[in-house]
This record gives sequence, structure tokens and C-alpha cells, in this order.
Amino acid sequence: MLMGPTASGKTALSLALYAAVQAGYLPYAGAEIISVDSAQVFRGMDIGTAKPAAALRARIPHHLVDILDPAESYSAASFVRDASALVAAARAANRLPILVGGTGLYFRALETGLSEMPTANPELRSRLSEEGLRLGWPALHARLAASDPASAEKIKANDPQRLIRALEILELTGKSRSAHWQAPKNSALAGPIIKFALMPPSREVLHTAIAQRFLKMMDEGLLAEVAALRARGTLHLGLPSIRAVGYRQLWEHLDGLDGLDAAVQRAI
Repeated sequence: MLMGPTASGKTALSLALYAAVQAGYLPYAGAEIISVDSAQVFRGMDIGTAKPAAALRARIPHHLVDILDPAESYSAASFVRDASALVAAARAANRLPILVGGTGLYFRALETGLSEMPTANPELRSRLSEEGLRLGWPALHARLAASDPASAEKIKANDPQRLIRALEILELTGKSRSAHWQAPKNSALAGPIIKFALMPPSREVLHTAIAQRFLKMMDEGLLAEVAALRARGTLHLGLPSIRAVGYRQLWEHLDGLDGLDAAVQRAI
């Protein structure tokens, strides 16, 4: 497992490890790279997810990349199902599974298992998203704090995706998100796990790297990528794909919420 925050160098390390295995420096028949990224699963979302280039992926396959249309949903449970099957297949063939990405929830779910959470409810999510845009996300955060203070303490008011999910769990089950997390769970993986975390030397270094990366994405055409998704007419801010960082802020800019510079700074 190769983990770490955005712009910490995970992709480069995964490719170096893959090359080392292929060159015979480790006792495996080969390696498999498995993406642990909740946004790279979506097709047509390439620039803003820092997806490995198509030419690279043609040479070195990356599992769980470009497997869904942005109109579809993908959950931690979906990831655990898919990734555990890929890991088992790689191990059976004496190939090293290299799981790399920045979605901590997916890593945690794969290693420690998942509680029995309700599946996503599109109608409820759409309503909560509309309420958040109409009333303001702080109002929904206050609603969560009244019923599930433990989750509200961990979820920021400017994080609509996690806020909507926590409220969705409350409404569908009558139990808090934190109560579900505390329930007993079983690991989805058998066998040894080696974990690496790439940690920048300071937050300042990380913040600078993130700002530079996002500005480079803008130069590469991220706004046009978001505009193309928006032009489809079937996608909206209630979808997990469009709520991804960068996409959400630029979508809101195209909706007239604020200027481009402000949207870019909010995304950063």
C-alpha cells in the first residue's frame, strides 16, 4: 500500500517499484498496479484527477482506472469488492499487488473491513445537495452536529460529499455514521500488508506543491474538461464524480457562483 496526500509523489514511487519488480529485484513473477482513487475510476476526468497518461497506462496497466461513467456512483464497498478480487488474483499468480492512491477511506476499508452501511440513495442525495446549495453547507453541518457530533467534528462544513453521506446514513438508518464505524468489522484481505506513507517534510511544502499542481492542471485545460462534462446535460453537482475537488469548484464557477480566480483558490 503506497499512501500519502495529493502531490506527494505516490505515482512516481509506484512506477519505480513496478519497474524494480519487473527487473527481478524482488521475488515475484511481476506486479499489478491497483489505483486507490475515488475519482480516477471515472472516464473523461483525466486532468483534474492527475490520472496517469493513456500512453503510460497502455504500457503499464492500472486497474480501477476509467471503469465508470461520471453519471454512475462508486463506493468504498465497491472498491473493497473489486480491489480484494484483484489482490487475490495477483497473489495467485505470484505477482505483487501495488495499491497506490490518496483515498484514505478506501485503504482503511480494504485493510480493516466495512461496517454495514446503507447504499447510496440518489433521490435523498439530490435533496440534500439542493438543501446545501440553498441553505448553505454550514446549515447542514449544524444539522449533523445536532445528531452526530462525533462525525461533525471530523467533517468540515465545506466538505459537501462527506457531509451529505453522513446525513444520508442518519436519515436511512436512524443511526449515526460514527456508530456504524464503531461496529465490529472484518478485514477484506488475507495475508501480509506492507504500508508506505509518503509524507512531505512540512505542510508548507505540501501546500506549495498542491498549488503548483492545480495551476498546472488549469494550464493543461482542466476548465475545458469540466465544461465538457457540464455540457452533457445529464451530470450535476449531486454526483460523487462532480463533487470531486477541482471539478466542483470549477462547475460552480461555470454556474456563475464566483469568478475563475476565486474558484481556483477554493479548489487549491
